[in-house]
Amino acid sequence: MSERTTTREPLTDADVRALLSSADRVIIARGKSRRDVDPADVKLDDLKGRSGKYRAPIVLSAGTLLVGFNAEAIAEV
Repeated sequence: MSERTTTREPLTDADVRALLSSADRVIIARGKSRRDVDPADVKLDDLKGRSGKYRAPIVLSAGTLLVGFNAEAIAEV
């Protein structure tokens, strides 16, 4: 498992595209809401917050890419 602090090393669009290409499933979490999305249907802007940066955390585990915080989704991954 690789861990990266995006404050010092922000994710680039290429980094996120690489993560998406490795995923079979994407969960986009925003607070209490979450969406399960096919990786082919995800736009990079869907994964960004209001600041224009990628939402945190971003976790790739067993083919599932989780973007954003949702306690239930994190427990599932």
